[in-house]
Amino acid sequence: MLVPLPEWPWQTVRQWAAERGVRVWVVGGAVRDVLLGRPVHDWDFTVDGDALGLARALADGLGGAYFPLDAERGTGRVVLAPADEPRQELDFAALHSAGLEADLRGRDFTINALAVDEVGLLIDLTGGQEDLAARRVRATSERAFQDDPVRLLRAMRLSAELGFEVEPQTASWLRRDAPLLAHPAAERVRDEFARLLAVPRAAFHLERCDEYGLLSHVVLELESLKGVTQSPPHHADVWRHTLQTVNALEEVVARPDRFLKPVRSALADDLSAHLAVEVSGGRDRALLLKLAALLHDVGKPETWSQDTQGRIHFYDHEPVGARMAAERVQELRFSRDEVERVSTMVAYHLRPALLAQSGPVSRRAVYRYFRATRDAGVEVVLLALADHVAIWGAALEEPRWARLLEVAETLLTHYFERHAETVAPPPLVTGDDLMAELGLAPGPEIGRLLEAVREAQAAGEARTREEALALARRL
Repeated sequence: MLVPLPEWPWQTVRQWAAERGVRVWVVGGAVRDVLLGRPVHDWDFTVDGDALGLARALADGLGGAYFPLDAERGTGRVVLAPADEPRQELDFAALHSAGLEADLRGRDFTINALAVDEVGLLIDLTGGQEDLAARRVRATSERAFQDDPVRLLRAMRLSAELGFEVEPQTASWLRRDAPLLAHPAAERVRDEFARLLAVPRAAFHLERCDEYGLLSHVVLELESLKGVTQSPPHHADVWRHTLQTVNALEEVVARPDRFLKPVRSALADDLSAHLAVEVSGGRDRALLLKLAALLHDVGKPETWSQDTQGRIHFYDHEPVGARMAAERVQELRFSRDEVERVSTMVAYHLRPALLAQSGPVSRRAVYRYFRATRDAGVEVVLLALADHVAIWGAALEEPRWARLLEVAETLLTHYFERHAETVAPPPLVTGDDLMAELGLAPGPEIGRLLEAVREAQAAGEARTREEALALARRL
């Protein structure tokens, strides 16, 4: 069977390989996606020769970046990021010493053990084409997960991305080998887990991971949420509520107009642009928001208590959960910025609901909210909405919900449309001004006065330099 591979980058790679006198095959996910009619962004090439030399030459010739992934095994990556085009990764690996057959049979899943040679001929030694037609994920061998435990998560991620079922024998190996997931480098586990979490219907796929015994080896804290009871209006234990929150969050992010009515199209566009900002390693704010939703109540088991009337409480579960979430995200080797964002979202996820209980939201309250949450305050608003939907379910009370929506829209409008007025007003005075005008010495008092002036400015109580100095003088 001939496979119609896209001209780019295949023909370019073929040409460079021929000039260097080496054979090259397209292998793995690129072949799979072409056969499924899916766009291909990441390419894998097996090279019978100097794979690193070919990768380095291509990177130099095409103006890309070259990264040696494993010099000992002869694997390298070329990253191409043309203007106004999707980033592409081209991975080159040296052919298995025992030949192409051993290379393909040693891969993770049959649907990834496909190759195309220089003339476009499909090479399928493990039944991958049949499994594609049957829409199933099947391991190439019983040792597939033992050879590389990260494949345990990859099986779930492929099932989620492609809408495939895990083949029964492979499922039994998943359950058997789940404890091995504790061994690989945390960065590799993080990357596969992040890709799984980014897939739509993440709650369903996370539950499947849990059924196979995988999830507790990635986020241990989630196991303790099961069976932790909650008082009404909660209608589920903490674990089930967490999954419902992740599910509700996807709906809030996908269709903000259903929740923020009447939401202006400009505000919806601002939300989408805000969540699409990359934070680190190709992971964006939307993914970190979903991760925070998964972790938002991890502090509840530790803070569970019950009063004499039988009412259940979770006092201080937000700061406790923020600490636990930060520790887990850090252990998974997310960046410092990512750890801080997730921790902030968990710490303040109840703040919008508390504002909804305290009357109209003043400009001072808006300023204090974003002073605490910074730009993660946008995500906190969305998490609060999802949390509320998950708590109340079908018993959602319209007046209470309407009040929370009003607070949400107020906060988002100030952030996106009145940012320089109430969220981060430009300073009216500096520390030097205060020292010169008030005769103060350098010290923490200067910072306290500057913050008080800025808050008054956000509240509309200080509009000029003279008013700012007068306030500082009074204080």
